[in-house]
Amino acid sequence: MRPVVLQRRYYNRPTLRVARSLLGKYLVRRLGRRTITGRIVEVEAYIGMEDRACHASKGRTGRTDVMFGPAGVSYVYLIYGMHHCFNIVTEREGFPSAILVRAVEDVAAQVRIDGPGRVCRFLAIDRTLNCKDLTAGSQLWVEDRGRRTVHSRIEAGRRIGVEYAGIWAKKPWRFRLAEG
Repeated sequence: MRPVVLQRRYYNRPTLRVARSLLGKYLVRRLGRRTITGRIVEVEAYIGMEDRACHASKGRTGRTDVMFGPAGVSYVYLIYGMHHCFNIVTEREGFPSAILVRAVEDVAAQVRIDGPGRVCRFLAIDRTLNCKDLTAGSQLWVEDRGRRTVHSRIEAGRRIGVEYAGIWAKKPWRFRLAEG
């Protein structure tokens, strides 16, 4: 199958459905003539203002404004003053939801890169890529290169690092692609 850049209608669906379907897709970063690619193997979903783990739970701010916009746009922020995190906005405009990419597999070296900060370092993603249209296929985008392998399965678990969110921290909204 020839690679296809995912379009807005793909992201403009329920967040949990998009999160699961992103597993096995390819996150592509173009830097001049160089292209870096990581196969998405772990994500976390953040859904709406009710979700206390979601950045938008405190309302619309300068930081979270992008989450209220159109689906298929990047949401990149800095945590602990040093690590960038890359998210993809999902669902309809006005309903703040996004999917954090937690791990990718380096396509060239076939090595897993765990942790959202490491993923961003590997793909050279920083806040200059915040609010970018991922459907344009220019600097950063997600590709479908065909179906996941027959032996792939999806594991669900609690989100990481959101204990402050009470019952919302226990939601099994972290999805991981497990082979074998």
